[in-house]
Amino acid sequence: MAETFDIIIIGAGPAGYVCAIRAAQLGQNVCLIDKRAALGGTCLNVGCIPSKALLQSSHHYHMAAHGMAKHGIEVSKLNLNLSAMLARKDAVVKQLTSGIGMLMKKNKITVKTAWATLKSAGIVTLDNGEELRTKHIVIATGSVPVELPFAKFDHTKIIDSTDALNLPNVPKHLVVIGAGVIGLEMGSVWRRLGAEVTVIDIANRPVAIMDEDLGRESQKLFEKQGLVFHLESKVQTVETTKQGVKVTIQKADGSTKNIEGDIALVAVGRKSATSGMGLAEAGVALDARGVIQVDAHYQTNLAGIYAIGDCIPGPMLAHKGEEEGVALAEMLAGQAGHVNYGTIPWVVYTHPELAGVGLTEAEATAKFGGAKIGKFKFAANGRALAIDDSDGFAKVIAHPQTDELLGVHLIGGNVSEMIGEAVAIMEFKGSAEDLARTVHAHPTMTEAVKEAALAATGNRAIHA
Repeated sequence: MAETFDIIIIGAGPAGYVCAIRAAQLGQNVCLIDKRAALGGTCLNVGCIPSKALLQSSHHYHMAAHGMAKHGIEVSKLNLNLSAMLARKDAVVKQLTSGIGMLMKKNKITVKTAWATLKSAGIVTLDNGEELRTKHIVIATGSVPVELPFAKFDHTKIIDSTDALNLPNVPKHLVVIGAGVIGLEMGSVWRRLGAEVTVIDIANRPVAIMDEDLGRESQKLFEKQGLVFHLESKVQTVETTKQGVKVTIQKADGSTKNIEGDIALVAVGRKSATSGMGLAEAGVALDARGVIQVDAHYQTNLAGIYAIGDCIPGPMLAHKGEEEGVALAEMLAGQAGHVNYGTIPWVVYTHPELAGVGLTEAEATAKFGGAKIGKFKFAANGRALAIDDSDGFAKVIAHPQTDELLGVHLIGGNVSEMIGEAVAIMEFKGSAEDLARTVHAHPTMTEAVKEAALAATGNRAIHA
């Protein structure tokens, strides 16, 4: 007899496992299915967490090699133990994925390691022959790296983001195709460890999705670190050679250039992981890119089948998926789940970090016919100077008439931990004046955000 559950969730990444926990808290009998024995999906296993571990370790190495002498700390005979660095990364991943397993037990959630196929509304089959029945099916299968048709992954010379986390040796020259979040983060890791890094993108600046000022400033700072950019450049071919790879690009003026390296990292984005699950066969509506179409309550075109996270429209961010997981679990329990998509922050964990929430200056100007802008450089911030982390700035964008806070964009040290106050104020429809009049501890780098808000509300910055 088939096992029966209130909710079956396919995919144990941030969207799926958080949905499972919240549903269990609300009294539902939940089954969570994933192809990996280690829970946590891409984020914990081969994405957010291991990349941040390597970014931190490589930053320590870079500082020991280049940044400690001015502090009176002289380091000699510096050695890189890459195996130990990778082992630490793996240990962090293991600790966190094991923790997710403990949370499943704590919340009495049934976990099955298998490949799941959607048979019909209410029925899921597993590759081990099991058939499961349920009232509600939630698809949370996440995303996978996009593969270029002329640069198929061989996982040795042409690699994806997962491969970039586990290179056994520091490449002499890493060619990164894509100047987005993944390309910049992985490029930064290997540049700090000694690789020559060339970054190619068709856009006119790095992280083109973020505010233009952040992209322009980040390019200057990354170039100082040794990254080489070829922007407004289209990759035409990627060939493997005896020595490594040859990437041919076409520049904006029509000229072509060959770039030779050891390895090419293709980091042009991710796509929804929805193939091989029987979704189309069951009648679930997908767009041309395989993204599952859902309504405002995350229900597909088929009653009782829902989807959340990277496999539906919207930014592919772990925290977006988590919020959707909570919202859906609450909706299925008869509550009013909600996600405010206007206040989902973006972060790039390079050094300096980039973080943003809300509208960019261009978006605000187009929508409202103008915007109030305030900027403040960390070079004028006492804490930033004291800790030798003064690159970058804070930028505040407000409505031209009402002063409502429309967006905050930061580039600087540890700004991933600073964007939260902007999100909170925007959640409550606060103004730039509210942010400007909020008391900020001194000395902190968050004072730069306050100063930028003061600048946006009438050129009132005190320390500019």
